[in-house]
Amino acid sequence: MKFAVVGAGSIGGYLGARLALAGHDVTFIARGANLAAIKQNGFKLIEEDGSEHIAPAKAAAFGEAGPTDVVLLALKAHQVTAVAKDVTSLFGPETTVVTLQNGIPWWYFNKHGGEFEGKPVTTADPDGSIAANIANERIIGTVVYPASELIAPGVVKVIEGNRFTLGELDGSKSERIQAISQALIEAGFKSPISTDIRAEIWLKLWGNAVFNPVSALTHATLVDICQYGPTRKLAEAMMAETQLICEKLGVRIRITIEKRIAGAEAVGKHKTSMLQDVEAGRPLELDALVGSVVELARLTNTPTPHIDAVYACTSLLSKTLTDENGRLRVEHHT
Repeated sequence: MKFAVVGAGSIGGYLGARLALAGHDVTFIARGANLAAIKQNGFKLIEEDGSEHIAPAKAAAFGEAGPTDVVLLALKAHQVTAVAKDVTSLFGPETTVVTLQNGIPWWYFNKHGGEFEGKPVTTADPDGSIAANIANERIIGTVVYPASELIAPGVVKVIEGNRFTLGELDGSKSERIQAISQALIEAGFKSPISTDIRAEIWLKLWGNAVFNPVSALTHATLVDICQYGPTRKLAEAMMAETQLICEKLGVRIRITIEKRIAGAEAVGKHKTSMLQDVEAGRPLELDALVGSVVELARLTNTPTPHIDAVYACTSLLSKTLTDENGRLRVEHHT
């Protein structure tokens, strides 16, 4: 199968490298140092156990690769708009686009049914350009569970995990989704096919929408947030608000808030991705992880006072860091 990976970062690199090592035709769509490194050296993957592999993948800029069977859209949500038009250069008549973004995707209400059928999620697609360039019929949704890190151009280190859950927007088990799932399994991933990908999205977002912004504001790890009484209560309140939204949209979360918080606590001294971005001075995935929840709260007439307050404070933090081209980190003093 022929794959184009748009975004040769931590997750795209992990997927593309393993698929290439499994014998698939993989081209990374990259630029700058990443493009040069992959062209010169191939893509280097460092697995959890420390083993190193050089994947025989190609690298190209948009316009050089040509049509492909599957596009793995592995950019962060706020980066997709900028490449939406360029992605069409990878399309043939049957090309499938696998979306790998966190949060509520722009396509959420397509093939959803009910009163909100076809409604755009403007937080995810502010100007409508993503939906205008990527037809719904091409899309397969994905929930990304692994953690990995781009440690140098063309070099990804796996931290943990190997599960990518796939789902057609209409819940079907099509031939194309089965073929992509099988390719991922051959590459060493767990790749179950969900008949309700939106429920999977909410289950992951349930934690992300809470722990990411709270950690960004407090500079605390997961275990710290969960074990400090006031922030634990805040997390419980935000999760209750989120749960009410998704239930109004027909999604049932099958575990309790207490169990979800206990799961986060068990992860230990882990810094969320948003806290890592604050410390590194990178743009925050705030709209994808929290702004989209606020948008759907207004759509469903759901009061979310705790989420709204945390979103407002984190938005100002994000603006300040952007305006000052700064970063923020708590330093240990002896």
